[in-house]
Amino acid sequence: MRKFIIAAALLSVLVACTSKEKDNNQTNVRQHQQTMILNINDFKWTREPESCVIKGDTIEVVTLPGTDLWQRTYYHFRNDNAPVFQMETEEKFFSFVVKTDFTESHHRFDQCGIVLYLDSENWLKGSVEYENETFQHLGSVVTNNGYSDWATTAISADVKTMWYRLSRREDDYCIECSQDGLHFSQMRVCHMHQGGGKIRFGIYACSPENSSFKAVFTNMKLTECAWKAHNGQQPD
Repeated sequence: MRKFIIAAALLSVLVACTSKEKDNNQTNVRQHQQTMILNINDFKWTREPESCVIKGDTIEVVTLPGTDLWQRTYYHFRNDNAPVFQMETEEKFFSFVVKTDFTESHHRFDQCGIVLYLDSENWLKGSVEYENETFQHLGSVVTNNGYSDWATTAISADVKTMWYRLSRREDDYCIECSQDGLHFSQMRVCHMHQGGGKIRFGIYACSPENSSFKAVFTNMKLTECAWKAHNGQQPD
């Protein structure tokens, strides 16, 4: 009888601990989900465009000629005047998704896409850049400490919409793209030297040469980090 009472007591403690842990986990999940709420009112402009319309979850930006983001490398010029619409976060693990429509792009380098702009010398972006009536460049630029790179692949000029997903794992980032919003392909994994603390991320559009077009952004959302931890070689 005594053994039965002791066993019952231990079972009761175990159930209570399990229940408490479950409650704590649920609280952590709720708190994490709260950080994933995307509110358009949390977004702020860095260099607001002259023409912009926000209707619900749709953002339309009309670019101005001579607007761009680039630092030094190869071209040796510095362009830092593209409109950027971003929100701030200290969340270390998340993914940000947006759909872009660039049907009206028509001149070389017209572009719109996803961006993480910290300051003029530290940022990344992913977009489709118009080239001609045959092809365009799907690519990404990462700028660390004032020097940009540009990784691209040629895609058909018939593509007029593109989804992007930017994922953060502390100060490492992944940019992905998709044509249907469901199946994403990796464009780039990169490290941001200044990207370990509070960051800003969102959307941008620009026309580096003598052009202007309407860029349309929809379906913006935040989710838990879709870029999962590496399963393989362990860190050094």
